[in-house]
Amino acid sequence: MNPLTSVLGSIITGVVLVIAVILISGHAGDLTGLHIDRWLHIVSGVTWIGLLYYFNVVHVPGIAAGAADTGGPGNAGIAKYIAPRALLWFRWAAVATWVTGAYYLFSGYGEGFAGLHNAFSLRPGFRMIGIGAWLGTIMLFNVWVFIWPNQKKVLGLVPATDAEKAKARKVAFMASRTNFVLSLPVILCMGGQMHGLAF
Repeated sequence: MNPLTSVLGSIITGVVLVIAVILISGHAGDLTGLHIDRWLHIVSGVTWIGLLYYFNVVHVPGIAAGAADTGGPGNAGIAKYIAPRALLWFRWAAVATWVTGAYYLFSGYGEGFAGLHNAFSLRPGFRMIGIGAWLGTIMLFNVWVFIWPNQKKVLGLVPATDAEKAKARKVAFMASRTNFVLSLPVILCMGGQMHGLAF
């Protein structure tokens, strides 16, 4: 059986390759030097932000084009099969990104809770990652408080009138677009901190 024919098989194959790279690189005895916590944060973040970009650059414009095409196939398949699955991965990747980021601040910067405190209080040496942490927290809040509850109405997963769906669509769109904008400085903060641009 080819593991690449399923999502789970592909994930397992990727993890096996990660383990192979660790063994080949000679880091098997020193996993702390590999910063597995940072790697998990990056993988989670790529999943979250990748889906955020998909929604903002592909999905929403595609839905609008489908709605405008009166003779076309419509959006029923996307609303029934694609959007719920993408939103499942999207919202839990947001949680995983935030949790792994908080853990990395806790463990990767030493001092336990002091690392979290230093980042969230924007102390010198932690300002870049602290700004990213605050923006990421706002983005996580948007996912769970504005995007997901309103998307449930739009997709018909919870009962809503047409007027409620129209309002929910606008709220979810603006929260998603806000996250799209915030993702750019968040990525700068993540990369900048890792490459010595702490201030």
